[in-house]
Parts: sequence; structure tokens; C-alpha cells
Amino acid sequence: MQAAMPVQPSLSRRAGGVLLHPTSLPGPRGGALGAEALRFVDFLADCGQSWWQVLPLCPPDANGSPYASPSSFAGSPALIDADLLAVEGFLKKAELGQPREKALRAAFASFRKRAAREDKADFEAFRVREAGWLADHALFLALKDANHGRPWTAWDEGLRRREPARLDEARANAPEELRYHEFAQWLFSRQWKAVRGHAAARGVGLMGDAPLYVRHDSADCWANQELFFLDEGGAPSAVAGVPPDYFCAEGQLWGNPLYRWERHQETGFAWWLARLKACAERFDALRLDHFIGLRNYWEIPAGAASAAGGRWVRAPGDEFLEAAVREVPGLALVAEDLGMLTPEVAALRDKFRLPGMRVAQFSFDGAEQDRPSSWPENCVGYTGTHDNDTARGWWEDDAASNARRAMRHALGRESELPSWDLAGLVWRSPARTALAPMQDLLNLGAEARMNRPGSAAGNWRWRMEPGALTARLGGRLALLTGACGRAPVAP
Repeated sequence: MQAAMPVQPSLSRRAGGVLLHPTSLPGPRGGALGAEALRFVDFLADCGQSWWQVLPLCPPDANGSPYASPSSFAGSPALIDADLLAVEGFLKKAELGQPREKALRAAFASFRKRAAREDKADFEAFRVREAGWLADHALFLALKDANHGRPWTAWDEGLRRREPARLDEARANAPEELRYHEFAQWLFSRQWKAVRGHAAARGVGLMGDAPLYVRHDSADCWANQELFFLDEGGAPSAVAGVPPDYFCAEGQLWGNPLYRWERHQETGFAWWLARLKACAERFDALRLDHFIGLRNYWEIPAGAASAAGGRWVRAPGDEFLEAAVREVPGLALVAEDLGMLTPEVAALRDKFRLPGMRVAQFSFDGAEQDRPSSWPENCVGYTGTHDNDTARGWWEDDAASNARRAMRHALGRESELPSWDLAGLVWRSPARTALAPMQDLLNLGAEARMNRPGSAAGNWRWRMEPGALTARLGGRLALLTGACGRAPVAP
């Protein structure tokens, strides 16, 4: 008798899930897309969760941030599981203890010498299929190495301006290096595809995260200079950020180059649609980070010391989302609408029936109607996000005394375990999708915080301890999920 297919996740049904970036998975060689990733999917499925949300999977910057990547299309080679490479015969067991970069280069050397015909054919098919971004990504990384890590604006003028003859010369000078970077992307794609296949078989949806802006020193910007506000030397003439808000009194000066939206419109948003289609290959749903910037973006003059002196500029969000919904229909979108939510931004979100976001930690600083019990159905509710302190850290912060009082009022009692009490309020809320960072389910304090906005150092380092996914924890989450009507139910 054939086993019944699991209920497939949908943002239109009541469901629960967990936010955990793969870098936070346990493992002897760091968080990766191997056995621990599959085990986490099983944990989610076994306790009735429908969603695994991750942060951007692209390569991080030197500080570990996946929001400042050298490519918005590429996957992070740091997530490639070396143990799987040994199983596949690309690595010897003696090579497993090497740093990830050395292990990948050893795997590439092995692949070039003795890969199976099927693997070579699959690699070549991958190169052709992903050529729209992969060729520039590989060349960008090779040129970065050749230029000792200097930004592309400091390269030879012919390379900076992408003169065809100079690009052809650069490709001819480094064929093996280009193939290596393409090989790393092929490995990432294979391993993530296996994770997604396992998740689909267990009824767990994967929710990705797409930063609105890209890093200036990136393959995206270098290969598409006409799509950004850049000066004659390639430097940004205006940069992105947000005005003063909850996280930072002076605003946040991100420094990303701003889009020339009129150029994107002229191409029918071709670059953006290619990016969304790449995301659709990896995810069932996608969080559009800084959704507000699709309606109004904060333009800061290049060279400004802070974000406070910026101004709001209109963006063509209507046209862009019409194209996105039409051309990438299988990808469910979530609007990260936190911050300066004006009526115009809310109208754009609602026009396309996109769920917004609500964060429980914020809800107790405002009016009664901000509480989880009053959230709209069409939203994704969180205890906190990667930018918040953990629920326990938030509760223990002296600055949260008023919020603690409001949460006690919402509970109707003294909080016994604040992280789980907060999760209970989110899971019982009207929000169709309820999510909690793994740190909150583990009742971890401020030491487990993932990111502190406005601070470059010391972030993105938290990792889950081996054995943390206990039967007791899973049972507790399953009980809460079932009691709140969020467990998957066959139609």
C-alpha cells in the first residue's frame, strides 16, 4: 500500500514553524547541508511544524553576514557538507579535517581526475542552465583573488568597465579557477536540492529570505552596473539605509548602492525576475526583506556619516510585484513590513494579498490592538527575528519592564517560562503562520542572539548544541501546535 503524501505547506492555512539558519546546525565541521539538516527537517515534521525558515543562503561577508554577500544568486560554499563529499567519493576520509576551502579544492581536484560520467554531465548541464549568473559570479571571485581582495572599483579600468576583450583575456587566464567556483556552486545546488526533496517528502516547506539590496562589492553590482546609481568610477552616488527607528537612534547606514528603478522597468525587471526564479528553485516561500523599500526607499548621499540626513524616494513596487506574481507564480511571498509602515506601503502589501509580519516582542510596547490576540490572519507572527534579542534575553533586559507588565496582562498571570509563554501567545494568535527562532524554543538567553543591527562584529555565530532536539522539546512543541490548530491536517 502506497504511503499517503504529506500535507503540503501553505501560507493560507494555520501552521507553525521554526527560524534557524543552516550555519546554526550542530556538526563536527560546522553547520552544513548534510545529516544534521535532514535530522532537523525530521524534527520539524515529527512535531507538526510546516515551515523551516532560513536566512539568505548566499555567501556571507567577512563578518559572517548573509545580508552583505558577494552574490545574491550563489549559495554559500561554507554550507557544503564535507562528509557527503566523502560518501560520494570526492574526498578521502583523511581530507575531512581540512578547512572547508581546502576540502572543496581537494574535492574539485578529485572530480577533475576521476568523476563519473553522469556527474560530469550533470555539472556541465548545471553550468549551462545557470550561466546567466554563474559565469559572472565565478569570474568575479577569480578576479577578486587575482587583485588580492580589492574591490572591483580598484581593478584595472578595462575589467572595472567590463570591456569584452579584457573579460575574454581574464577568462582565458584562469579557466581552472573559474571551473572551481562553478563546481562549488554545483555541489551546493545538489546538497540543497536533497534537503528540499526531503523536506517536501515530510511536508515541511522551506522559507527563504531575499535582501532587497545587494552589496556594492559584488558580482551583482559589477556585472550590472547600469542598474545601480554609480558614479564614473563605479562608486555609489547614493546609498541605502533606514531612518532612525527602534533599533538605532541615528538610523541604519547600510551603504548598499541604490537601484536605478527606471532601468529595471525598461528591461521588464529582468534581473529581479531572474533572482526570484532562482529563489523559486530553492524555496516554497520567500520573505522579501525591507518590503517598505519597494514603495519608498531611504536615499542617503554617498559619504554621509549617518542615515539621519536621507530622504524618501518613490519606487515602482506596483509594477515590480505585478511582474513577480505573473512570472514566478509558484513562489509565495511574505512582506517584511516592519518599521515605517505607511498607509501606502500597507496598501501595496494588501493589493497583492501578501502576508506581512508581526513580532511579539514589539507588540507589548504599543497599544492594546498591537497584541498577538489582535493580529490579522494574513500575517506571519514571530516571537522575535534574527535581529531581535532572544525572548529570554528580551524578558531579562531592564529596559523591557513596561513590556513585561503588558505581557503579564495578556497572559492573565505571572510568566513561568517567558520564551514559551511568548510562543504560546504567538501560536494562539489569529496569524495564519506562527514562527519562533530555535533559540526561543530552547529558552536561551542573550548570549544566543543571532544579530545586533548596527554592530558589525560578533554576530551570526550561534550554533545549536548537539542533542538539543530532544523528544521532550518536540513533544512540547507538538502539543502547543496541536492545541492551537496549527498541526497539518489531511484535506
